[in-house]
Amino acid sequence: MAITTSKTTRAQSTAQSLADDALDKVRDLRYGVQDLANKSISAMGEGASVAQERLGRYASTTGRYVSEQPVKSALIAAAIGAAVAAIVMVARSRRDRYYY
Repeated sequence: MAITTSKTTRAQSTAQSLADDALDKVRDLRYGVQDLANKSISAMGEGASVAQERLGRYASTTGRYVSEQPVKSALIAAAIGAAVAAIVMVARSRRDRYYY
């Protein structure tokens, strides 16, 4: 009986050791994933700040251009609007053609 008890105790000890190791690995993995998520959020925040700053500069430059050249700006806007409308009309006509 002593040999069986000793083997059982060793098996339980080994199983407990393996379970503890697995829990440590899972804990390390969880902390690694959390760290990566925090770094990603930080990087996205920095990217958003840079993008917001650039958009602000572009808006300022565009506003200055429109105030200096209002007629030319209106003509450019009209040409872009016409181009977008033409693209939409072509896309819709192609899509409708395939359904019939």
